[in-house]
Amino acid sequence: MILITGATGFVGPHIVHALRAQDRPVRALVREGANSARLSAWGCETVSGEMGDAASLRRAVEGCDTVIHLVAIINGKPRDFERVMSQGTRDLVAAATDVGVRRLVLMSALGTDEATKDLVPYYRAKWEMEQTVKASGVEYVIFRPSFVFGPEGGALAQFRKIAKLAPVTPIVGPGTQRIQPIWVEDVAAYFAASLDKAEAANRTFELGGPDIVTWNEFWSRLKTSLGTRRPSVHVPVALMRMQAAV
Repeated sequence: MILITGATGFVGPHIVHALRAQDRPVRALVREGANSARLSAWGCETVSGEMGDAASLRRAVEGCDTVIHLVAIINGKPRDFERVMSQGTRDLVAAATDVGVRRLVLMSALGTDEATKDLVPYYRAKWEMEQTVKASGVEYVIFRPSFVFGPEGGALAQFRKIAKLAPVTPIVGPGTQRIQPIWVEDVAAYFAASLDKAEAANRTFELGGPDIVTWNEFWSRLKTSLGTRRPSVHVPVALMRMQAAV
């Protein structure tokens, strides 16, 4: 049995679908009130729980030999990132270790490393999640995808909204940082393929699509596709760091 956290998010359903297409047994950790009808229709078992409830994580992982951990937040106070991402991962890994899970597969993020962990709470939490998984003693695979896009949901929908409605487009730093946007179903395929490959064990993989663009180029292309000419404003990294710490 494969436990998936974050199965009702943007990437999660695509991973569930990829695994069920292979007729693999899947159990999804679902928060109270979350819409899991699509997962159930695909034959995915669901169990109620959340990252802040260690007891629910222990119930969810019972009988599982693999855990795919996707849960993350992008907004909140530093304590929220600690509770949901850092401590939640520690509790999940402890539960997985106790029941003898053979492999942990973690969704991290491109740019996560020791040099960026103090930039914003999100990167610190992602870094701590990686360290928890690596120190678990359980076989692991870590994926650091670049910007993930798809037909619905995800960051692209928010970017489109900003480009269409905001008076200016905020770009962090000079905008020359490069990204490799990757299609959500390609990410799902990597996760599905990682479960049984011996050569993937205890390794970290950075995922990106075929096109490399800067943030300046990305926003320019997006605004062109939407027919908008709203200007961009470059926000200093230090200012973003101060705001994130509030």
